[in-house]
Amino acid sequence: MNDFIVLPPWGAQTRLMTIEYAWVGPARAAPDAPVMVFLHEGLGCIELWRGFPAALCERLQWRGLVYSRFAYGASTPRPHDEPFSDDYLEREALVVLPALLRALDIEKPWLLGHSDGGSIALIAAGCEAAPYAGIVTIAPHYCVEEICLQGIERARAAYEQGGLRKRLAKYHRDVDSAFYGWCNAWLDPRRHGWCIEGLLTHIACPAFAIQGVQDEYATLDQIEAIARHAPHAELLKIDECGHFPFLACADTVIEAIASFVERHATR
Repeated sequence: MNDFIVLPPWGAQTRLMTIEYAWVGPARAAPDAPVMVFLHEGLGCIELWRGFPAALCERLQWRGLVYSRFAYGASTPRPHDEPFSDDYLEREALVVLPALLRALDIEKPWLLGHSDGGSIALIAAGCEAAPYAGIVTIAPHYCVEEICLQGIERARAAYEQGGLRKRLAKYHRDVDSAFYGWCNAWLDPRRHGWCIEGLLTHIACPAFAIQGVQDEYATLDQIEAIARHAPHAELLKIDECGHFPFLACADTVIEAIASFVERHATR
């Protein structure tokens, strides 16, 4: 069963926010075992990770924290008349995530993010004195590409004209809050110049970036840029795989992450 924690207001929000979270991992994991924090994608939540966090933490014998961000899952929904701010990923990385970690008394965790969550991990690791042991990013975005906008337009059509809304409604307390918060933020023309390339040079912790070669939301430049600016970063490109490698190629991704983490993690 998932738990809930109340965080103080942040950004333009003026009310307390309830955040849904869950611990995963082996019951026999040591109390001082490292923690991996999982950051979901733009339409995700705790449940939409499926069994991946638990399987990875079982492989590593680590503890895992999975949570649903504001507007997602069973967390506080976004009011429909309050769009996500242009810097909503930055606020998540630099304000909300640290507040959550403080509230749960978690120090120097690893971050693992997918898509939007991967961008949040990059921003968090790229800030000064980032208190993270390392990051793993799966299909992250450091800038807006046309292929991404086209993918989101297809998702909007599937949501409004197909069965996507019905499928997502099983996982979100307010499915329109979740979908349109994400969709409208990325499709807003004012956001098309968004880019965090300047932060990539400041990533000092171990960094591993994974992407499917056939990613329908991004070109491989999204992870190649990480290695250009943070030469110590390692990359994995998975052929015949799209935007969800942790689901489509779970065994490959789990073993690759475990190998990377075991070479870099310290107690």
